[in-house]
Amino acid sequence: MRVSLQWLRELVACDLPPADLAERLSVAGFEVEEIEDLAARAAGVVVGFVEAREQHPNADKLSVCTVAIGAAEPLQIVCGAQNVRAGIHVAVATVGAYLPAVDLTIKPAELRGVASSGMICSLAELGLASDSDGIVILDEALDSVPALGTPVGPSLGLDDQVLELAITANRPDGLSMLGIAREVAALTASPLTLPAAAPVVVAEPLPATGDAQATIEVGGLFSVTALSGMRVGPSPRWLQTRLERAGLRPINTVVDITNLVMLETGQPLHAFDRDRLAALAGAPLQPAALGLRQARAAEAFTALDGSEHSLSPDALVVTVADQPVALAGVIGGANSSVQDDTTTIWLEAALFAPQAVRRSARSVGLRTDASSRFEKGLPREVTLAAADRAVALLQELAGANVEGRWLHQRPEQPRQPLRLERDALHQLLGPVDLGEGEYGDLPDAEIEQILSALGCSLTADDDGWDVVVPPSRALDLTRPVDLIEEVARLVGYDRFASHLPDPIAPGGLSPEQQAERRLRVALVQAGLQETCSLSLTAASSSLQRQDPAAAARIPLANPLLADYGHLRSDLVEELLLAARRNLQAGRPGFWAFEIGHVFQASGKGERQRLQLAGVICGSRSAELWSSGGKPQAPDYFQARGVLQRALEALKLPTEDRRLGDQPLLHPGRAAQLVVEGRPAGWFGQLHPDQAEALDLPALTHVFQLELPALLTAATRRNRWQPAFAPFATVPASERDLALVVPDAVASAQLLSAIRKAGKPLLEQAELIDRYAGEQVAAGSCSLAFRLRYRAPSRTLTDAEVETAHQTIRAALEKQFGAQLRA
Repeated sequence: MRVSLQWLRELVACDLPPADLAERLSVAGFEVEEIEDLAARAAGVVVGFVEAREQHPNADKLSVCTVAIGAAEPLQIVCGAQNVRAGIHVAVATVGAYLPAVDLTIKPAELRGVASSGMICSLAELGLASDSDGIVILDEALDSVPALGTPVGPSLGLDDQVLELAITANRPDGLSMLGIAREVAALTASPLTLPAAAPVVVAEPLPATGDAQATIEVGGLFSVTALSGMRVGPSPRWLQTRLERAGLRPINTVVDITNLVMLETGQPLHAFDRDRLAALAGAPLQPAALGLRQARAAEAFTALDGSEHSLSPDALVVTVADQPVALAGVIGGANSSVQDDTTTIWLEAALFAPQAVRRSARSVGLRTDASSRFEKGLPREVTLAAADRAVALLQELAGANVEGRWLHQRPEQPRQPLRLERDALHQLLGPVDLGEGEYGDLPDAEIEQILSALGCSLTADDDGWDVVVPPSRALDLTRPVDLIEEVARLVGYDRFASHLPDPIAPGGLSPEQQAERRLRVALVQAGLQETCSLSLTAASSSLQRQDPAAAARIPLANPLLADYGHLRSDLVEELLLAARRNLQAGRPGFWAFEIGHVFQASGKGERQRLQLAGVICGSRSAELWSSGGKPQAPDYFQARGVLQRALEALKLPTEDRRLGDQPLLHPGRAAQLVVEGRPAGWFGQLHPDQAEALDLPALTHVFQLELPALLTAATRRNRWQPAFAPFATVPASERDLALVVPDAVASAQLLSAIRKAGKPLLEQAELIDRYAGEQVAAGSCSLAFRLRYRAPSRTLTDAEVETAHQTIRAALEKQFGAQLRA
């Protein structure tokens, strides 16, 4: 948003220097990106009079001019413009002047043997036009020419400073001069002088045709004002100057007035040539003939700027006789534009839904001043007031006659006042610097002054205020906390005390957070790297799943890309793809884990769960020394030991149970991990078909655990907290026990039974060997355990050890049919 200081000071009596005002606006939230000094464009450029013009003796396209600038002697200037002649007033850049528009410093020169002291300027050289055919003739450009030698800048509007503001999406009022003026008035406590309200044009109901009803559903308000007797031509100089300083190009009286009202109020307007619309329809039209619909696929549309577009159904178009005459809220059509011969118009003032305008602008790749305002949202109360302002200017500058106005709008409930509690404001903001080192609550008078300067109406009582928000701020001031934010912003954040709350309660990590961090560290120490992948993924998994419903994913309502349009249902897939990428890049292995949320599309339980997943693929380069320099991938038991080493950091006793229904895993090398008697996840070798499909080694191991179950078990009694245990002072006695058991019996079951039967003398039991072969019957295997016995205060006798040993053996034989191996 480009803000002219001259125009701004007509609305608010603020005499702050531009740099100070820019700083105040930036601190308040309207960042000033640049301060453009227009006077610098014409510094050293004065009014001159061409007394004589002669042909250059050595060049056909150059002229030698004698130019008076009010000095004792006239200047001799060589000029190449074709429109230079004697008897005209011109803009003369004197020697030493710098023209920033063309980056040129004027110096005495000699052109083709003739001396030249100065330069006669064009509008482009003064930065007032992108290009020009010749020099600017002041007699034609100005109503009255100043005296010779007078600086030419003020006469051409180059006596102003323009602030370039960055307007955030939550402040649509900042895209209007009235909104900026209210902001400056609130910041500086300066009086506000708004333009007088224009006479209200009485509106009749617009017939509720199908097209009109569609308009109401999209925006909520649509009005058409019919005007006739127009005189279309160049706008007055003051109007053109305001548009140029705002970065808009003057067109003609009607278009310039609609643009001026948009800059002033923030409400875009559009004027249709009624005669051209009637020619499109082939018959005289009524306002109800204006319709609104979605564009058809590949429908042609030519915009006001001459650009041609092939529309899509995302575009919203205004139509007459089913022909598009405007892209709603974005740009008008060339087939209904106002021309120099226009005498009758329809002035449209409408309120379109921001999302509809945003889709339309994006569908054609076009963003205009109008669309940027509609996209941020506009208050309904401003729409008709802006139309009245435009009608008044059209009557004044173009001689328009009002024939009538037709209006269709959706009724809305009146806005209720916001309740601002005094205690809530002071509690949220805290003490404020009141001057002379004193801090305290913000005075009521200052609060009321700030809110009143924003246009709010306040009704005070003992506990606070009932605040009626002005229409210009109704879109962003919707809650009491929004009013508190406005007070803080305009008071200045530098005035608030910088102290900590009293009393201060020490913070810390919860037991679950501590356990999770400990687990992360333990996994890294076990040799795995932590990864982080996107939670957005494609619609279907790249893994070959036997149960497609298990991998169903939740779709996003408005995805940016098709490949990232769903929420992930597991963590394993991305880890396996990352392993493939690493191996294809020449890495010897990929050991990694990830902790993150997964999302379930259907089924029982929570739809969002926190999981731990990992992959152990290939060898680690740090272990080549132990394998003679040859890469060696871990087998099933080695990989399972890596995970177990990490889980032991939480002091969690885990049990492995056979798992055969996981399609991702090898059916004979997969285990369900059980914690405290409940399944907590799985571990196993990747299924050969999956490994082949993903181009991964056969010895690729993956695991997946439900993290909440682990953390709950780990924090139940703070198992990872160290506890003191005295060193044993008596010797232990060890015995080996080799048993033949059915293959279906897991070693974990046997260990559990051994520990239970061996109490209280059994200190430790561990599996040391497993054998299955010719010396053991088919369907059975031999498991060897090493048992350690110890009493806390005395040395055990052989008889005591043997009794405990036999008790364990008898229990295993009874429960599992275990036989002592011969």
